[in-house]
Amino acid sequence: MSTHATVAEKIASLSGYGPTSDVAQAQYRLDLVEKWPITSGMRVLELGCGQGDTTLALAEVVGENGHVDAVDPGALDYGSPSTLGQAHDVISAGSLGSRIAWIQAEPLEFLSANTDAPRYDVAVLAHSLWYFSSPALILETLRVLATRAHRICIAEWSLSCAEGSNATTHVLAVLAQGAMECRKPASESNVRTVVSPARIKELAAQAGLVLQTEGLVTPGAGVYDGRWETEHAVRARFADEVEEFVKDDREKGMIFAMQDAVRASLAIVGGMKKVGTMDGWVAVFNGKE
Repeated sequence: MSTHATVAEKIASLSGYGPTSDVAQAQYRLDLVEKWPITSGMRVLELGCGQGDTTLALAEVVGENGHVDAVDPGALDYGSPSTLGQAHDVISAGSLGSRIAWIQAEPLEFLSANTDAPRYDVAVLAHSLWYFSSPALILETLRVLATRAHRICIAEWSLSCAEGSNATTHVLAVLAQGAMECRKPASESNVRTVVSPARIKELAAQAGLVLQTEGLVTPGAGVYDGRWETEHAVRARFADEVEEFVKDDREKGMIFAMQDAVRASLAIVGGMKKVGTMDGWVAVFNGKE
């Protein structure tokens, strides 16, 4: 990881979070991209780009002759501490901005409207699958991508963690959130549809994709996703939402038990500031030729 230290600092300084953005998050995104067959000059499609964390790493790797189409359906005033629109504007004004085109659209709508466009070298879904509304939508998106990109690269939380990382709390927190969010008619959570690596591989196979490689990336200590999701799972509003959206008493009891497990794990690790972030799972699939 030390070989990318200067690059991570550069990307952090260009991010939509401002020049003091945490280098650890930029480093983690670079570590993901390093696992994928992305090289200088490539045309890359990123679905679910959010505020551009991975987009910047992709733009760095494709170089001056490459290009990234970054697609996200989110409203431009969505997000914190910077909104999507604010983050994109900051990145566009930086040295890598000319390599990126921001596109506000549903992924399937974008793909359906651009059927005559040249095939992408690589399509990327980096920590975006859990934002999808259902596994069925993930499947349909992968099915279309199979003919629109030569390779499809995916990163998502692994639901596993390295020994000593204190990230079990993160795993429990997202499972508790997922169990509650799937009862909502519509969710705006970071955790809407929890799909494990095993399930993603099943969906990819159904879509006609062929797995080439997979592996794990352990985030650095400064990546705080585990802490953020744990805070979300133990907040008072979580219990209110369970009461509102979960009608069956047995299901309700199960979700409350999952929340209690998060609290117990939180006590074991020594409090919120000690919570780690689980490993990221990365995979490369071949599309249909």
